[in-house]
Amino acid sequence: MGLLTKMFDANKRDVKRLEKMALKIEGLADEMENLSDEELRAKTIEFQERYAKGESLDDLLTEAFAVVREGARRVLGLYPYRVQLMGGIALHEGNISEMKTGEGKTLTATMPVYLNAITKKGVHVITVNEYLASRDAAEMGELYNFLGLTVGLNLNSLSKEEKKEAYAADITYGTNNEFGFDYLRDNMVLYKEHKVQRPLHYSVIDEVDSILIDEARTPLIISGQAQKSTQLYIHANSFVRTLKKEDDYTYDEKTKSVLLTEDGINKAEKAFSIENLFDLKHVTLNHHINQALKAHVTMQRDVDYVVQEDEVVIVDQFTGRLMKGRRYSDGLHQAIEAKEGVSIQNESMTMATITFQNFFRMYEKLSGMTGTAKTEEEEFRNIYNMRVISIPTNRPIARDDRADLIYASIEGKFRAVVEDIYQRYQLKQPVLVGTVAIETSELISSLLTKRGVPHNVLNAKNHGREAEIIIEAGQPGAITIATNMAGRGTDIKLGEGVKELGGLAVIGTERHESRRIDNQLRGRSGRQGDPGVTQFYLSMEDELMRRFGSDNMKSMMERLGMDDSQPIQSKMVSKAVESAQKRVEGNNFDARKRLLEYDDVLRQQREIIYKQRDDVLESENLREILEGMIMTVIKQAVQAQVNTAESEEQWNLQGIADYVNGNLLSEGELTIADLQGKDADEMIDVIYAKVKARYDEREEQMGEEQTREFEKVVLLRAVDSKWINHIDAMDQLRQGIHLRAYGQIDPLREYQNEGFAMFESMVASINEEAAKYVMKAEIRNNLERQEVAKGQAVNPKEDEGKKAKKKPVRKAPEVGRNEPCPCGSGKKYKNCCG
Repeated sequence: MGLLTKMFDANKRDVKRLEKMALKIEGLADEMENLSDEELRAKTIEFQERYAKGESLDDLLTEAFAVVREGARRVLGLYPYRVQLMGGIALHEGNISEMKTGEGKTLTATMPVYLNAITKKGVHVITVNEYLASRDAAEMGELYNFLGLTVGLNLNSLSKEEKKEAYAADITYGTNNEFGFDYLRDNMVLYKEHKVQRPLHYSVIDEVDSILIDEARTPLIISGQAQKSTQLYIHANSFVRTLKKEDDYTYDEKTKSVLLTEDGINKAEKAFSIENLFDLKHVTLNHHINQALKAHVTMQRDVDYVVQEDEVVIVDQFTGRLMKGRRYSDGLHQAIEAKEGVSIQNESMTMATITFQNFFRMYEKLSGMTGTAKTEEEEFRNIYNMRVISIPTNRPIARDDRADLIYASIEGKFRAVVEDIYQRYQLKQPVLVGTVAIETSELISSLLTKRGVPHNVLNAKNHGREAEIIIEAGQPGAITIATNMAGRGTDIKLGEGVKELGGLAVIGTERHESRRIDNQLRGRSGRQGDPGVTQFYLSMEDELMRRFGSDNMKSMMERLGMDDSQPIQSKMVSKAVESAQKRVEGNNFDARKRLLEYDDVLRQQREIIYKQRDDVLESENLREILEGMIMTVIKQAVQAQVNTAESEEQWNLQGIADYVNGNLLSEGELTIADLQGKDADEMIDVIYAKVKARYDEREEQMGEEQTREFEKVVLLRAVDSKWINHIDAMDQLRQGIHLRAYGQIDPLREYQNEGFAMFESMVASINEEAAKYVMKAEIRNNLERQEVAKGQAVNPKEDEGKKAKKKPVRKAPEVGRNEPCPCGSGKKYKNCCG
């Protein structure tokens, strides 16, 4: 097997190939060292010219990497190692470089970023938070500026103009959320000049597993307010408080589902004075009771969310960070607000949405780096077409990863953890304690306080000091308690004399459901060949053990007469834990895959609509597009009457005339006589000729310039209002579609079919609305494009006040509908300018 592994180990082959390329780059070191600063900087212009003349980036790679390497030595005092060159090549090839903590990923990225910035199409460097984006943009920006490239920083607080400037730079730093939201906002703008992003070219994602996997289950959403009553949440919450577990409801810990029992249903019917909770007219009430139950039973304060300043804020289960501004959907957030007694905010209406998977797959080339990705290689390959390449460490790892210690109860485990920390504190060895939930970190903190051990707590409640706390975590005697995030992206450097004490000790208080997160915690210790030790403490009562059958193990420990002071170190238990983690990872992968399959339905629709919007914004003249829409509307109006009748005699010509006069022409302009004796195609031609003549007339009255702007106003309004309603309807459809599974129907297939039908009907209504307004709407002189819904914060009109003052000014006296039109056409006002 060892021989076969050697023969077929693709990673080894990749590493060998990358090493050969890295040696070539190192071979240019002397040549680059002999160049002056100006000559080194001039290389950038030379590369840009060579690229413009047809040389590929692969042709330029060796020289470009050598230039950056020398530049880093002069500007940053850092000289990339061979393994960093190898990691950089893997990034340029659109893959994931798996590099252990402390191997210098930030510096590694500078080489592929520089090379790809030569194209002048823009490179995005994406990090997990704004602190890291700002830090890296400032530090690495010095190197890029030295080499003649511009650097932008895309922060949430920037104005539209500042964002546009940041995106126009050769290299732009920012967070995944901000890049995704900018894309959505760009497709809601009213003028093409207001777009901030350029086409998505190349992206390097730091902590790629966190962004493309952990966060991939949460789509990005821009939402507006939907007016709904909050009283029902309060009533449902009061009712749920009276229920008893097992008597009134059941809870399945594995699936986290809560169901009312027969008694619970009877109580609900009595409490709300109704006969049958499952009657169709009580669907809303039933939904509110279920969400209130979920809020009370499955959602825990300080684990799933925290309450801050009269607000419920979600805690990210993977990183332990607060996710301000993000809300649980489908009324669950309001149910939690009712439970916690804070102000209940209105449910929101989805106006634009995209998953990270679909956003990042729009880049021409995508790459990423992290210390932990190999366990999710299949997902990266299937969804993003990226391979994970494990880059060897610069120095061998000297860390001692000890086998898990397993205790019978949680109390025994925590006693042992605190004792271990206390012993190490006596020796002045720094300790980093990793916890899965905020409440665990606070519990350990209180136990340490009782033992008189000074320590820092880093969790979602105080992540403002995150970097500062993490940097200090390697000093002698420092005890740091942190949730999973443990300062991702920030290195823990060892203080003086710590190596002799055995390096940083990492203590895990339970296993996370994802092996990557555990590996991430382990990787905080033993950077760059430093010594270190890691130890996980588990108990049979941990959530992961509870969910995946630890009952047998617990009874075995009791049979052996083991008490809480005796841990077991068993390979069998460690294997069971790992297989439980693999199962959870598999479930999570399936959930993300399912989300993507659902979002792919919306993706195809989104691409069509966004392209149509772009065409509208880019076009100088939309008349041809609108005439096509008008023709479609006329065809549908005629065929709706013709196709449903059995013979020509039964054609409802009056119906056709009424529809056309009501939507496209003036009253009485199309008569039955115009349509009699003609077949469907001839009728369509007659109507179209009349509509076209009316269009010409309107254009003449308005003048060409105003007509062109008027067309844009009408079309943008039709597309935006219908699309926003469609997205919200798709969102509602998706939330309820899983119920179809009870009828032996594949919910995804149903969602695709219904989504397609809804999209077709939306396109038809866009055509109808645009055709109607372009032919019938009254045109004012102060034409302006308007957002169709509040809550976008996309195009704040600074001069709204000035425009509001103009509105009451009337240039003509009030004219009756049947009076002659004041424009002098001789027609009635209602058939002309009215």
